[in-house]
Formats: sequence, C-alpha cells, structure tokens
Amino acid sequence: MKNRFRINTAGFIFSIVAISVFLIASVGMAQTLEAYLEQAAENNPGLKAKYTEFEMAMQRIPQVSSLPDPSLSFDYFVSPVETRIGPQKARFSLTQMFPWFGTLAAQKDAATLSAEAKYQAFLDAKNQLFFQVTAAWYPLYELNEMLRLQNENYEILTTYKQLATTAFSNAKGSMVDVIRVDILIDNSATDIALLEEKLKPLRTAFNKLLNRPDSSLIEVATALDIGAMEAGIEADSLFVENPMLKSFDLKINAAEAQERAAFRHGLPKFGVGLSYVFIDERPDVNIVDNGKDAFMPMLSMTIPLYRKKYRAAVKEAQLQQMNFTLKKSNLENNLLSAFDMANYKMEQAKQRHILYGEQIGKTGQAIDLLHSAYSNSGKDFEEVLRMQQQLLRYEMSQATAVKEYYTAEAQRKYITGR
Repeated sequence: MKNRFRINTAGFIFSIVAISVFLIASVGMAQTLEAYLEQAAENNPGLKAKYTEFEMAMQRIPQVSSLPDPSLSFDYFVSPVETRIGPQKARFSLTQMFPWFGTLAAQKDAATLSAEAKYQAFLDAKNQLFFQVTAAWYPLYELNEMLRLQNENYEILTTYKQLATTAFSNAKGSMVDVIRVDILIDNSATDIALLEEKLKPLRTAFNKLLNRPDSSLIEVATALDIGAMEAGIEADSLFVENPMLKSFDLKINAAEAQERAAFRHGLPKFGVGLSYVFIDERPDVNIVDNGKDAFMPMLSMTIPLYRKKYRAAVKEAQLQQMNFTLKKSNLENNLLSAFDMANYKMEQAKQRHILYGEQIGKTGQAIDLLHSAYSNSGKDFEEVLRMQQQLLRYEMSQATAVKEYYTAEAQRKYITGR
C-alpha cells in the first residue's frame, strides 16, 4: 500500500527538506505568475482600450486651450460706395476673438485633470486585470492538485482491491469488501474524468485574459503553502494608492476648473482685427489721397446678455463636484467593506489550512493502524476505506484553502492598489 503518512522518526531533517521545497516552489510560483501578469499587461485588449481612452483624453488639451480660428471675410460692393477720395470697390477683413482672461487656462486645467483621471482609470483596469489573472491562475493550481490527489487515491484503492481480493481468497475477508472498493474505484475514475473536463474552461478563461490561443499551455506551481499574513495597514493610509480614489480626486479638481471656465464664458469676449478697403480714383477731381486704399484697425466685444445658459453651466460643474464627492465616499465605504472581507477570507483559509494539515496527519495515523489490524484479522475494511476517503477530502480541502487564501490576498492588493 502507498502510505501517505510518515512517522516522524527524523522530524528535524524532514522539516528542513519541506521548508526548502516550499521556498523553491514559492519562488518558482512568483516568477511564473509574474511572467503571466506581464503578458496580460502587454496583450490584453481591454487594457489597451483603457490606455487608448487616456490618449484620447490627452488630445482634448490642445483643443480646449487654443484660441478660436481667426475670421477672414471679403466684401465686394456691387454698387460702389462713394467716398470723398473715391468709390469703395471691395474690402478684406481679418478678426481674432479672445476669451476673457483665464478662460483658456481654466479649460486646459479641466482637460488635463480629466486626462489624468483617465490614466488612473487605466491603472485601476491594470490592477483589476492582474487580480483577474491571479484569481484565474490559482484555481488551475487547485485543479492540478485535485487531479494529483485523485490519481494517487485511485492507485491506493487499486492496491486495496488487491488486498481485499487476497484476503477473500484466504478466507480472511468477504466479497463485499472487494465490491466496496470497486465502487470507490469507479467513483474515483469518474471524478478524475470530470476534473479533466473542468480543466478546459479554466484554461480558456486564463488564456483569454492574456489574449492567447485557448489551448496554450499554462505553468502552475506544484507545491504551495500559506505563509504569514502581512502586517496590518493603518486606516488613514489604507487606500492612499487606490487609483479609483485618485481618479475621483482628479475629477473633482477638473470639475472645479470647469466651473471657473464656465463662469468666464459668461464674461465678455474681445476681438481685434484689420480691414483693408480697395478704393478707385475719382476722375472728376484732383485731391490729396485720391483713390488711396483704406486700412482700418477694428475692436469688437461680445455682450453676454442671456445669462441663463452661463448660470446653468456653472451649476452643472458644481453638481459634478458634488456627484464625484459622493461617489468617492461610496467607493471608500465599499472598499473598506471589501478589504475587511478579504482579510477575513485570508484568515479563514489560513486557519482551515492549519486544521486540514493536522487532520491529515491524524487520519494518516488512523489509516496505518486500521491497515495493520485488517492485515491481521481481515476486519474493519469498510473503516479503512472510509478513512482513506476522509483523508482525500482533507487533502483536497487543503488545496482549496491555498487557492482561497491567495485569491483573497490578490483581492486585497487590488483594493489597496498596492
């Protein structure tokens, strides 16, 4: 029989070897997962789209911070306008309008801050993608562990069947024992087949996050343990690095700048220009400057009489500030709740991992004792099988605890933006 329990006759040496294997596996796991995160950051189309939104927002800055185009007009007098020095034939006019002082600067500030908010949204999308990749990678580890454990269990059950058959042949056991283990072997074979089927959708989901073909091979860790949890984070600095909270701060500042711009839009705009008039000579007189073209500077000003639209624009910007402030407050509440839940899940998984480890050791001892008793008397074979299946459940639950721990840890990192 393949015995999973080892009596601790060389406990110190075993502990050193186990710690070394864990450290090597942990380093390999970190390197592998880090490589996948880099691939996702480079290839994921959704993340690229988020960065494109930031680039689009950057293009708004020169649009809103530039002067309006100058106005060029040409007038031709079908009926010439007579003047003292001759009839006016045509006129060219060039005018440039200028908004009130500080309007363009306020618009530029608003667009720049909005673009910075888009960049923070891109960072949040990257963090969310990293969490999704991590949350898709650990179930693959769990599935591989379950397949390994189920295959080991299948081999052990096959060995038990041989023992039960031998005991029955020697009149120490019953045929019922052979049938019982046959039933468990069939169950194990079905479980293995179902786990192998489950691998395909998990692999597809993971590869699509990296924008790779569905069937691309995925490397996962072969042995993982749960280490010590990180030290607690002070409440006042819990979400300092969270990109979405930074994004709301930038949106609030952008709305303030937009309010300043909206107010200045309600102030007069000034225009300066030049007008050139073509004048023909008068043939009937001889005077100074006869037929001399006219050159005139011009000054204009808009009068914002209809104030309702300007007041509405200012009010809209103020409401935007209130809206973003409330959304930020709501997000902080949700993040704090999610952070506490992630901490609880990590602690829960850690405690379960410890419990299952202890139960695995005790169950292994019980199996050794039951197996020895069965070898001598041919009795309690049903209890041997029950304890063997209980051991399998503990080992599979321990693999699940590892997955849940690191998934919750990844969620906590996403929440804090660290």
